[in-house]
Amino acid sequence: MHRLTVKRLAFLILLIIITSTAQSQTQLVPMRDGTKLATDVYLPLATPEDGIPTLLVRSAYGRDLGEWSDEIQLFTALFGFAAVIQDTRGRGDSEGIDSLFFSDGWGDVQDGYDTVEWIAAQSWSNGKVGMLGASALAIASYLCAGAAPPHLTCCVALVATPDLYEDGLFYHGVYRKSLVDEWMQSVGNTTLLPFFEEHPLYSPVYDRLNLTTRFDSVQVPILHVGGWHDIFVQGTLDAFTGLQEHGGPGAKGNQKLIIGPWAHSLDEEDTGEISFPNADIQEFLYQVVGWLYPLLKEESFDAEPLPTISYYVMGDADQPDGPGNKWIEADSWPPESRSVSFYLHENNLLSPDLPQAGETPDVFTYDPNDLVPTLGGRNLNIPAGSYDQSEIEERADVVVYTTPELEDTLTICGRVKVVLHAKTDAADTDFSAKLCDVYPDGRSMLVADGIVRARNRNSNLFEEFITPNAVEEYAIDLWSTAIAFAPGHRVRLSISSSNNPRFDPNPNTGEPFRKATYTVTANQILMHDAVYPSALMLPVVDDYTWTSVEPIAEAPKSWRLMANYPNPFNSETTIPVSVGADGDKTLSIYDIQGRLIRSWRLAANRSVTAVIWDGTDMHGNILPTGPYLARLSGEPGAIKLMLLK
Repeated sequence: MHRLTVKRLAFLILLIIITSTAQSQTQLVPMRDGTKLATDVYLPLATPEDGIPTLLVRSAYGRDLGEWSDEIQLFTALFGFAAVIQDTRGRGDSEGIDSLFFSDGWGDVQDGYDTVEWIAAQSWSNGKVGMLGASALAIASYLCAGAAPPHLTCCVALVATPDLYEDGLFYHGVYRKSLVDEWMQSVGNTTLLPFFEEHPLYSPVYDRLNLTTRFDSVQVPILHVGGWHDIFVQGTLDAFTGLQEHGGPGAKGNQKLIIGPWAHSLDEEDTGEISFPNADIQEFLYQVVGWLYPLLKEESFDAEPLPTISYYVMGDADQPDGPGNKWIEADSWPPESRSVSFYLHENNLLSPDLPQAGETPDVFTYDPNDLVPTLGGRNLNIPAGSYDQSEIEERADVVVYTTPELEDTLTICGRVKVVLHAKTDAADTDFSAKLCDVYPDGRSMLVADGIVRARNRNSNLFEEFITPNAVEEYAIDLWSTAIAFAPGHRVRLSISSSNNPRFDPNPNTGEPFRKATYTVTANQILMHDAVYPSALMLPVVDDYTWTSVEPIAEAPKSWRLMANYPNPFNSETTIPVSVGADGDKTLSIYDIQGRLIRSWRLAANRSVTAVIWDGTDMHGNILPTGPYLARLSGEPGAIKLMLLK
């Protein structure tokens, strides 16, 4: 199979310099409101009669993309494409007010849409435009795809998210401090920081940054590329699955996904303190060209086709031939797995055995003036990736739970969650969690982490303050990962209440976001007994050839209503239900006045099922925008759904 390796790339660059150059020109392209955006156009020397396809890059970093500029121009010269590189509104040499993504998608101004259609109208264009970009440039591509310009043909989106609020700004109610503050400072625009501080809850003002509410508007295939240690990995997965299952014509069923062990910088050899074998992203470059070429030129290309999904299962980085450290090809994500609960126990034990009555809870003190420091993780402007957490785990405000040494490989692929029963004496607080792979030499290597704010434990749409000293359930989402824990390793979960500066610390006072006038020390109690079991929930995969996982004892199956996706939603939302064995149940939707809107009968003993609700009542009438409640008969609690029309 052909590969575009570094040596091959250097040779091609030399070849192009000798034999060909591209014509370039800078134009000010008018948008629908008259604002003109600085745009560089690179054309091959020869233009066929039927025109040439275009790769569009819209950049918040300026039109000079450094090495990216060289590679894009090489690609255009080599394969006969035009390249268009544009400063986004208010950036570089473009006119207008710098609104950082608010003008890139749909709404009163639609700069992505207008640029695509301007390209298609040029005499040299064949009417096909593909968008290419990483990070902020790929976010601009996602938003443009949501506006559905008729001549957009495909996108390559690397390390990006379709939902800037959930994945970029507020992680389950907790502000992503270093990511947002330092990124905006680095691009020279902090004018939106007060806006974010005034809008910590999700509301319609963020709809223009949220493609997940309008997946059915997207009409094109997209190649999504991300990394398990990337700042946006869950967004990358959600974009793929959402568009693959719910995209519009041309998008649904036509998405591609590549997920490696990488952090945000895809071309770095090390992921924190680990270098995973067989993980060079350049191995995919020729296949990516083979995917783009026929879409934009309607000509075949001699390259092995990309599978629907290629994802890397991490393993012991010191054992290249050990379990994990391999690429898996698949047709859907996530792979089939079983949810296995590893329960927290006294004496710092993590075990699949259910806790017994009377187990002693663990206690720690969270002081907002003495924060647990960030060391690795899904970061941008601070060290990212897998780092040894051993030193941090020795702090008094970090409680650690660890399994015995594994006798067999334990492979997990999918979303990792922690269900924590805890109480605090503060008015508000945070609970954070880290999943680590403990090596035989004692290193505790970070796999995934997450956090939840007490007032937002049920939703980012509203605040529900806790009752001090009352036991509450906290669901901590560690996002998705894929790793094979090798024999001799141990699985570790650590619980604390801060991770600074990755997440904005909670002052524990209950005051509005970033308006605290003082701080309070919180006394935290972690419950783990028969009445209040706390658990790490892992998606265990049993059928990989290198895996020989023995059956692990699971808790008796019980009914549980899980968070719907997407939320808020526009055309439809999926409501997952963990199905128990104690008789059938009814899932019902109510409006905020408590009136029954819709209901479904669910049969017992089906493991996990899902109900798709299209926002209509039992008579097929389309319901208005607003909040709704979903309840499961005979079960406590409800989930809140936000319909946006």
